[in-house]
Amino acid sequence: MKDLPLKGLRILAVEQYGAGPYGSMHLADLGAEVIKIESPPGGDVSRATGPYFLGDDDSLFFQTFNLNKRSLRLDLKSAEGRAAFERLVAGADAVLNNLRGDQPARLGLDYAALSALNPKIVCAHLSAYGRDNSRTAWPGYDYLMQAEAGFMALTGEPDAPPARFGLSMVDYMTGTTMAMALLAAVIGAMRGGVGRDVDVSLFDVALHQLSYPATWYLNAGHRTGRLPRSAHPSTVPCQVFRTADGWVMVMCMLEKFWQVFVEGIGNPAWAAEPRFADFAARRQVREELTALVDEVLSTQPTAYWTQLFAGRIPIAPVLDIAQALDNPYVREVDMLQDVEHPRGTQRMLRSPIRLDGVRLSGRAAPALDADAGALLHDHDD
Repeated sequence: MKDLPLKGLRILAVEQYGAGPYGSMHLADLGAEVIKIESPPGGDVSRATGPYFLGDDDSLFFQTFNLNKRSLRLDLKSAEGRAAFERLVAGADAVLNNLRGDQPARLGLDYAALSALNPKIVCAHLSAYGRDNSRTAWPGYDYLMQAEAGFMALTGEPDAPPARFGLSMVDYMTGTTMAMALLAAVIGAMRGGVGRDVDVSLFDVALHQLSYPATWYLNAGHRTGRLPRSAHPSTVPCQVFRTADGWVMVMCMLEKFWQVFVEGIGNPAWAAEPRFADFAARRQVREELTALVDEVLSTQPTAYWTQLFAGRIPIAPVLDIAQALDNPYVREVDMLQDVEHPRGTQRMLRSPIRLDGVRLSGRAAPALDADAGALLHDHDD
């Protein structure tokens, strides 16, 4: 395989837990040398996040977000730790952090503090609310953003309490956005010789993800709410339906899919009925149509319908985590890998990125301070 595209890029990551490590792991997977700067005594707090541990200072949670990285434990508030950090900055391309918004300036992690050491350095800051407003010093987490940015009001059944996503998607989207912005700034620094600060926040990214419901409200005053069965606000039918043994997601996002669907379920006459004539008409009878489709799909198991319509309309079974990971298609597309670890082989997800048709691979997340000797020795010569 060719060299990974980010080979030779050195990134210092003052990070912990989820959002920052998720973003920097993409960079490490793509070949960047990502050096985790971990605070003493125990480093990244996710090393101690249970319930599944891999000995002292390591866990399956930590491994999830830190493949392909290096580890250096430094106290950035001590003279010795700061001196070691500054030596690394001089030869680095970027410094990223996912600290509270008021911390980068206090710890000297911004461009104003580091540019004298390296004018090309890019300083990427991932915080809860940003570094320049009334919430700068506020702690913040994914779930809070889902609450305040409207996600919970859009998730779940209409008559149920507000619900969050089952996963911390705001963390992951913010980490990915940070990685993209960091790379853009590094390219700019390579061209112009001058680095800069780059900021992303959980709140800003969450709000941006409101996408078209935000545009609808801002321009037409439309308030998108929760619909039964995880239904799409515009397109009908696009939701989950009952089957004989579970649920299936059907997405007739185009009229041609609706034609194929009604033919396949044995009701081709529905296509000619005025009440089902188009998306606008079907929106008016959404509940009635749901009951009719439920009645038909409940006669056969989920597998029957997904096989019948496979490749003909957008359709998928509703699976739990175990079923999703045991799905043969996951192995077909090579999304799982065995990662060798001192405590035994770990089964992990692979990167979603392919290069030249080849899925990226992972090296186990580093032991705490595993690279101190090599990294500090580099700068003692």
